[in-house]
Amino acid sequence: MARNQPLYVCSACGGESLKWQGQCPHCAAWNTLTRLVGVRAAGASTAAGPASPPVMLAPREAGGGLDVGGRLDAGGRPDEQRLSLGMSELDRVFGGGLGLGSVSLLGGEPGIGKSTLLLQVAAAVGTARPVLYASGEESTQQTMQRARRLGLEAPQLTLVSDNTLESVLELCLQRHAALLVVDSIQTMATQSVESSPGSAQQLRECTAALVRFAKQGGTAVIIVGHVTKDGAIAGPKLLEHLVDTVLYFDADAGSRYRMLRATKNRYGPVNELGFFAMSEGGLREVRNPSAIFLSRNPQPVPGSLVMVARDGGRPLLIEVQALVDHTRFSAPRRVAQGVDANRLAMLIAVMSRHSGVVLADYDVYVNLVGGLQITETATDLPLVLALASSLRGEPLERTLVAFGELGLTGEVRPVPHGEERLKELHKQGYTRAIVPRQNAPRGRVEGLVVAAVSTVAEALEAAFPASAARSG
Repeated sequence: MARNQPLYVCSACGGESLKWQGQCPHCAAWNTLTRLVGVRAAGASTAAGPASPPVMLAPREAGGGLDVGGRLDAGGRPDEQRLSLGMSELDRVFGGGLGLGSVSLLGGEPGIGKSTLLLQVAAAVGTARPVLYASGEESTQQTMQRARRLGLEAPQLTLVSDNTLESVLELCLQRHAALLVVDSIQTMATQSVESSPGSAQQLRECTAALVRFAKQGGTAVIIVGHVTKDGAIAGPKLLEHLVDTVLYFDADAGSRYRMLRATKNRYGPVNELGFFAMSEGGLREVRNPSAIFLSRNPQPVPGSLVMVARDGGRPLLIEVQALVDHTRFSAPRRVAQGVDANRLAMLIAVMSRHSGVVLADYDVYVNLVGGLQITETATDLPLVLALASSLRGEPLERTLVAFGELGLTGEVRPVPHGEERLKELHKQGYTRAIVPRQNAPRGRVEGLVVAAVSTVAEALEAAFPASAARSG
């Protein structure tokens, strides 16, 4: 009969050791090793069986599907069940809904609306299926007051205030819950670990227990995680590796809009983005996020242009603002908000070399309206046109939109999903576009004039036809 071996875990870094030491062998911290109670060391035998029965990945005789030991649909594919969360934007971020048996980790700044969003989600699912909302930060009465303030009603939603993970899981089994919300993981503690809630080993063991519970019983689990001052989820990085989906809730300072991004998703696309607005009735989804970033000046002004960026799986229309002013310092300033400052410096060099627009004696300021951070190269052409507009003091047409990547030799290179970008700008009422020649539509688009360009010089001529005519 195999015997249990002691296992010691560092409270600072979560590292494991088979014997107690004064100094952690992983992070060199002193007096941080504590013994786990009831945990078997790695390599020790166990009489317990596997978490789920083994299956054979063999071709199916009829239909060409795979026999995975579960239900199959008409096409031979596994019958994948997902929970609708009551908001199409939220379902979109999860990849079409919340998968049963999945574990999701939601992080965000304090007060951004994590608990409000998950309470709305629990109420939406709780109208048809049993849901357990376990809060370790608020009492049941406080959670009830927030639900009444938001006008939420769910006949199958159970609220509980408990910090003991075993009690929460036992109640979840009694209720046969399809969804379990844990708010937050930093307040939970398991009896198998002799340390306070929020420590590295408590976070790891509680998350591992929730993952085992979800996979064995098919209950979907959503965990709230606190973040550090750098914006990363607090605790060991192992937490993000254990779960199936990692979501970050973000917002611009002073704005009522919230952005939810999936940085990891085993059940859907990564970097999918959802937009929400905070109101008195809670968070409301924004079905047309382009409208957030298009609150432009009513009068045409130099240095302003709309571009079509792609963040996640959707095209977004965003206003680009540029300001060029004579420098008062020995070295001109280059300030970029929402775009890479190094790429802005490269674009200024390309303009000087291949279009004759020299900004060596000017301070340059660039801003993307709305607080978004765009990393794709489709912002190159709009930035160059906005800088040229500010330098010349000549406004661009309000119905003009541009996108495209610039090379170091001055060529305008194509970007992915050009047709989707053109459809989005046409849907928003814009009638003229400057795009790379390879992204030009094959046929004529009704109500849309497309100028296909190959170089940055051609793009400037298309954006400022009056100036080009005068110089010609």
